[in-house]
Amino acid sequence: MFKIGEFSQLSKIPVKTLRYYADIGLLPPAQVDPFTQYRYYTVDQLPRLNRILALRDLGFPLEQIGQLLDDDLSVEQLRGMLKLRRAEIEQQIEIDQARLARVEARLRQIEQEGNMSRFDVILKKNEAVRAASLREVIPEYAQIGRLFGEMFQYLGSQGVGPSGSPCAIYHDHEFKERDADVEIAVPLAVDVPTTDRITMREMPVVELATCVIQGPYEEVGAAYEALMAWVEANAYRLAGPPREVYLRGPNETNDPGDYLTEVQFPISKGG
Repeated sequence: MFKIGEFSQLSKIPVKTLRYYADIGLLPPAQVDPFTQYRYYTVDQLPRLNRILALRDLGFPLEQIGQLLDDDLSVEQLRGMLKLRRAEIEQQIEIDQARLARVEARLRQIEQEGNMSRFDVILKKNEAVRAASLREVIPEYAQIGRLFGEMFQYLGSQGVGPSGSPCAIYHDHEFKERDADVEIAVPLAVDVPTTDRITMREMPVVELATCVIQGPYEEVGAAYEALMAWVEANAYRLAGPPREVYLRGPNETNDPGDYLTEVQFPISKGG
């Protein structure tokens, strides 16, 4: 029999770790002195400890290791758990490689521009929401305000308010100075009756590259440039029309410098 300190030296495992394994039932001591509470281990426990360490090295959580050790698992069950662990590791490698590519792209940007960009691009998935929609080819972009005025006037007549930030969706495949195909959408908690102008639509879940800009709408174009550069540098491609989500606008502040707009690019991996 070995005291816990001696067993620690023999196994090269810290006493603190052995105590923790005992506390969670993974490797209880062979004997505990009822008077001193000293813990004693035997050499016969080394194979179990080595199996714990081997499975831990494969990345299995301790709870699952306990199941692997204590349950009478068939070879097929064990093979299935190892295949699942392999898939988890492969997925994590893919995530880390994508993160590494973003770090390298940011480094290249700093080297080229000599400073940090004012825009931080974030990947996210939007939530699926129902929205009231109004789409029109407008002669100039200033007409977007007219579209929102029409939309909110109609929603007010129905006694309905937005359940989220309104947005504009730009359906043209390239920037157009005039006659732009623009859709505005306002998230709603309940549907409203449709008209020949306003319809209800589902805003689907998509992966988005996004960045937020504070300031007047005339400066939003710089966010588009930053997003386009990020998409190209990180081997993504556009997978839908860009959006502008108006987090804070004229209805919330009289100072255009306080406007807060999130530009969103639906994306997918290049191919």
